[in-house]
Amino acid sequence: MDAGREKVHSLNELATLLDGELRGDPHRMITGVAGVERVGAGEITFAEDKDRLQQALASAASAVVVPRSLSAHLPDEPGKPVLLVENARLAFARLLGLYQPVERPAPGVHPTAVIHRRALVGKNVSIGAYVVVEAGARIGDGVVLYPGVYIGTGSQVGNDSILYPHVVVRERCQIGARAIIHAGAVIGSDGFGFVTVNGKHEKIPHIGTVIIEDDVEIGANTTIDRGTTGPTRIGRGTKTDNLVQIGHNCDVGESCLLVAQVGLAGSTHLGHHVTLAGQVGVVGHLTIGDHCIVGGKSVVAGDLPPGSFVSGIPARPHTQEMRVKAATRKVPELLQKVRELERRLAELESRLSEAQREPQPVQPKAKAP
Repeated sequence: MDAGREKVHSLNELATLLDGELRGDPHRMITGVAGVERVGAGEITFAEDKDRLQQALASAASAVVVPRSLSAHLPDEPGKPVLLVENARLAFARLLGLYQPVERPAPGVHPTAVIHRRALVGKNVSIGAYVVVEAGARIGDGVVLYPGVYIGTGSQVGNDSILYPHVVVRERCQIGARAIIHAGAVIGSDGFGFVTVNGKHEKIPHIGTVIIEDDVEIGANTTIDRGTTGPTRIGRGTKTDNLVQIGHNCDVGESCLLVAQVGLAGSTHLGHHVTLAGQVGVVGHLTIGDHCIVGGKSVVAGDLPPGSFVSGIPARPHTQEMRVKAATRKVPELLQKVRELERRLAELESRLSEAQREPQPVQPKAKAP
């Protein structure tokens, strides 16, 4: 942490902020927060499991945030103050925000920004260098547009949203309140649609839009295509990682998590609280139900009922996929056994063939009585 920005809080203050139970000196001052591998004197760290707990207690940290579920594993004399909370990772996130809050540029409009006279700009906005805001666009109160952002004709950006450098919001798109869109993301690009006639690909115009609801975060270099007709929609509270592709007319529910390099083909419907791990691909026109989880590097080729946990190519129930992978490890051994059985069978067939070719002894005829 930059010493020039260092903030200091007592453990008693932190316990109040995190609604935690403090065991130790309430007056000890904490100057920063760090992970257990890099924590130093004066800083606070956290532990989520028993192994991390022992590592954190042995570290140079001046205090440790611990989930209440691990309280039974604490020694009688832990050697440093401990702050017991319900969710240690959530507490750690709040501590990071306390000690190193996200900086927002001061309100104002850079002289190189180009804002159309028919655009509406709210109060306390920060508009950086070379931003372009087209006619009919509406920029809400407290919005931050970093340098190089483009807001197309008739698009809207809700209150307190942050768009990082070189974000592109094409025409007639809607961004809700408190959205965070990271650098290089493109909202409202044309969908991938063509009609092939006599070997030539004729473009299908995409006249729809994109609607991003409140409290959505979009990762860097993510692309969200506009609908062919109607909207592509991203539900409230959903978060995407970097390099995610969302095709035209997709409908993504609330509070979903789309990890890096996820790709949704057109007209995919995701329910609420769906998690797609890294590099998941979803075939178009499918429905994935609420609370589904898809493991990394999977391809979803059929609808998934709510609560499914699947993985693999094509995706199938995760426990089944794990059994298949476990069996796959035995394939070399099984092939060796098959080759050995084939060799033994060939020997047996050869012996049988030789036995059949040998002349049979002539049995003497019985004499008549």
